[in-house]
Amino acid sequence: MSLMSIDRRRFLKNAAMLAIAGNNPALFAAEEPVRIRKIIPSSGEKLAVVGMGTSRTFINPDDAAFQQQLLEVLRIFFSNGGQLLDSSPMYGPAESIVGQLLPKLDNAGDLFAATKVWTRGEQAGIEQMRESMRKMSVPVMDLMQIHNLKDWQTHLKTLREWKEQGKIRYLGVTTSHGRFHSELIDIMRKEPLDFVQLSYNIMDREAEQVLLPMAQDKGIATLINRPYQRGELFSRSRGKPLPAVAEELHCTSWGQLYLKWILGHPAATCVIPASSKPKHTRDNMGAGFAELPDQTQRKQILQAFNSL
Repeated sequence: MSLMSIDRRRFLKNAAMLAIAGNNPALFAAEEPVRIRKIIPSSGEKLAVVGMGTSRTFINPDDAAFQQQLLEVLRIFFSNGGQLLDSSPMYGPAESIVGQLLPKLDNAGDLFAATKVWTRGEQAGIEQMRESMRKMSVPVMDLMQIHNLKDWQTHLKTLREWKEQGKIRYLGVTTSHGRFHSELIDIMRKEPLDFVQLSYNIMDREAEQVLLPMAQDKGIATLINRPYQRGELFSRSRGKPLPAVAEELHCTSWGQLYLKWILGHPAATCVIPASSKPKHTRDNMGAGFAELPDQTQRKQILQAFNSL
């Protein structure tokens, strides 16, 4: 059986799925829509392939109208099969906003909470992680990551202890900068990790050289950040017709196609686009249904992108 699996729960019961049907009618040609999930290698747990980041989007805590908009974003995310919500102390008020909004939802039962430690020193790291869990209203953090490898030797020791004590379920390290790739590769070779987070998209394919193959070889799950190259991909494809392969994959937008291209890589576990707009969130979530591209279809998507 492949790493990809399907979960049929809840979709017919949830009226919010009608929104996806509007964007992707082909998904409802069968009796039920399907959600794509992949396996976390270190545990065998299945995880929805489209998550959500909070960098530069979960902001303006004093703007009531904007917070209501973010609440709708989260409702759409969870109603459409979302699980992994990724944050960090580096993202300003994002953790606190998440913690304020989650209790207002009645559909966040599948939450997979992820955040990071981003400081130096053992005690400072412990205090920051405790504060992050308090801010996010999460008694047990599903995934705690060391942000951009900052003082990783110190924090990795703490994370291992916390995992043994049941304070966290998974541990990992992250990078969003190419200059850290060589150090990340060295850590992946030497240290047992559950997750790594890295940048990868159809324009920035450096991770294909070593990082993704190593993650696959070592049994490390991957979170993929910057899937749209911070919006740069849309500047190339805006207004351009979708290639024929999009219909095969039930994609109705370039955004969905970009996400499915990433997730078609066998080492890509979960992609975490960030958005503060309900429309964009609904579109992102559409990439988590139906099927993922095989290698031939990925090549076709890449050829279509290169021809833009």
